[in-house]
Amino acid sequence: NAANYMIEGLEIDVVKFNGAVIDVVIPNSMTLEVTQTDTGLKGNTAKGGGTKPATLETGLELMVPLFIETGEKIKVNTEDNSYTGRANEK
Repeated sequence: NAANYMIEGLEIDVVKFNGAVIDVVIPNSMTLEVTQTDTGLKGNTAKGGGTKPATLETGLELMVPLFIETGEKIKVNTEDNSYTGRANEK
């Protein structure tokens, strides 16, 4: 699962046992850019419901609300690969 979230500059923890890597620990939540998704239709709001597939900068595909557009940054739960909200970057 960690491979779906590897981006340049990501700080991770590597767990080793007897010199061999046995796990890679990533943050529980990450902000990633949507690199491809279908264009939303007018009237698609947070209350409107519905989802569509989106591809993120790491290549991971997940379902996002209809109002999310290509180029937006979103928050993703890395434990279950789910959309949790828009990123609040200024």
